[in-house]
Amino acid sequence: MKIKKFKVLVIIFSVALLAGSASLQSALAAEPYHLGVALAITGTGALYCKDGVDAISLAVEEINAQGGFLGKHPIKLFTRDTHTKPDVAVREAKDLILRDKVRAILGTYSSACAVAIKPIAREYKVLHIAAISNSENITKINYSPYTYQVVPNSYMQAKAVVLGVAELAKRKGWKEYVTIASDYEWGRSTQQNTVSLLKQMAPELKLKKEFWPRLGETQFTSYITAIMAQKPDFVVGSVAAKDNVAWMQQAKAYGFFEKIPYPGSLISVSELIVQAKTLTRGLVGLCRAPFFAHMDNPMMANFVKEFRAKYGRYPSDWAVMEYDAVYALKQGIDKAGSIDTEKVKDAMKSMTIETTRGKLVFRAIDNQLSCSSYLGVVADDPNYAFPIYHDLVEIKGPDSWRPEAEIVDARLKEKK
Repeated sequence: MKIKKFKVLVIIFSVALLAGSASLQSALAAEPYHLGVALAITGTGALYCKDGVDAISLAVEEINAQGGFLGKHPIKLFTRDTHTKPDVAVREAKDLILRDKVRAILGTYSSACAVAIKPIAREYKVLHIAAISNSENITKINYSPYTYQVVPNSYMQAKAVVLGVAELAKRKGWKEYVTIASDYEWGRSTQQNTVSLLKQMAPELKLKKEFWPRLGETQFTSYITAIMAQKPDFVVGSVAAKDNVAWMQQAKAYGFFEKIPYPGSLISVSELIVQAKTLTRGLVGLCRAPFFAHMDNPMMANFVKEFRAKYGRYPSDWAVMEYDAVYALKQGIDKAGSIDTEKVKDAMKSMTIETTRGKLVFRAIDNQLSCSSYLGVVADDPNYAFPIYHDLVEIKGPDSWRPEAEIVDARLKEKK
């Protein structure tokens, strides 16, 4: 009789254990994926980052409508404002990781912020995907296997610009130039790469002077008059966001662009839209991910349609790249078959992904996506209420990124 009672107890205990196990499995299956966003919601980067945040939210809604990652892990977003300050970015990144338990952080605006949070993400083994900030130092040196970049980096953009400028200089007989670049990580990296590459590809060109307005500068009059006094054959600029809008509007008032060529400087889709009425037509500009370059791609066409339906406007480069960042993460999780960060990190290594800009691959040595840069002539278009780029030239990632041997050399020097 005692034995029978014991058997009954075992059976009851086993059933309870199985029920508990099923409940546990059900709970794990429903575990939400905490996704962090660290962008400049306020301050100089706000112009770009609003679009980035909106695109991330749209991508998350789309994926959650299918049940979340792997169809069973709903995404929960945690968004923080970095104020475009590295110390704030570090603080917010740590808070996202320690308080909100995020598995990945998307962002940031300002390469200085991205460089600052990279070691934090590595320390806590959290994925970090840069989609707006693009200094090549985010992936070139102090390498982290947790950091990926879905934006053409500062070397790739400089190479694209130099390819175009060198050809223009030869055709127009240009001899001297000056640069104006924001005085922080991205501006410094882009300007230095541009000058270095021009020395290689057009050694006859002479750099007369460098101008370095602070990040967040609003008054450019002294820079405008000083540059015009130099009487250069052309100017290359590396200024972005609100700073760029202020710079271009104030320079236009001086007739700057009618007097001095300004080829290959950053004029993103944001600037095309915001300055639709005032932007000088005929400028040769650079952008990172113009939606109108890939409307034949179904993923881009659908994204533009949904973005416009939700927000009532066209997406900027920054929206395109942050949207691609979310889907890069999704494809990494799909490949890994898990939301475990270590498995996802390894799955993304050398992974080919589908993006709004086409099928692209992460380069193994630095986790840099093989994305393109774009050069074109600012011109009106009957299809849009703002100018776009005509005579658009797409410079593919593999044609513009830094040779791997140079990355190896840079990392060896870093260790010495």
